[in-house]
Amino acid sequence: VTLVGAQSVSYSIKGGLNMSNFYGDELDDKNMKVGFHVGVGADFELVPNVALQTGLFYSAKGAKFTDTDEGDLIDANVTANYLQLPVHVAYKIDVTPGTKVVLHAGPYIAYGIGGKMKAGSLSIDTFDKDFGFKPIDVGVGLGVGAEFGPILVDLGWDMGLTNISRASS
Repeated sequence: VTLVGAQSVSYSIKGGLNMSNFYGDELDDKNMKVGFHVGVGADFELVPNVALQTGLFYSAKGAKFTDTDEGDLIDANVTANYLQLPVHVAYKIDVTPGTKVVLHAGPYIAYGIGGKMKAGSLSIDTFDKDFGFKPIDVGVGLGVGAEFGPILVDLGWDMGLTNISRASS
């Protein structure tokens, strides 16, 4: 029996821009909310050009939307701050010495740690146990990037698979 261990591990500090939104049958005017993410990442090389990528990130997400509540239109602005843990498998394609194209995909889990939900004069905590959203978000992500030596430029997409609404259907 042979156990395979990670051949190399690299750590990084990552940050970037988020554009997020909420989706649902009761929502109109689904406008993106701009936020950011920052955190630490780890890249575990499994075999040459294949790695397991993970990390822990603070991610500011949210949405701007119009909610139709019993016939009334309510404009809402939601900021939802999460701690997010992705686990992606990455395939790295050598382009030139020191330059690689990186394709990655996998699940994530996130936990809501704060934020505000504003609608008219009402302002409550985003994850309020009575009127806010559920704090656990689970989803999938994928991305494509380019490694230039120690620098990674990446474009990623996440989709939550969990219904975070507390509203009963």
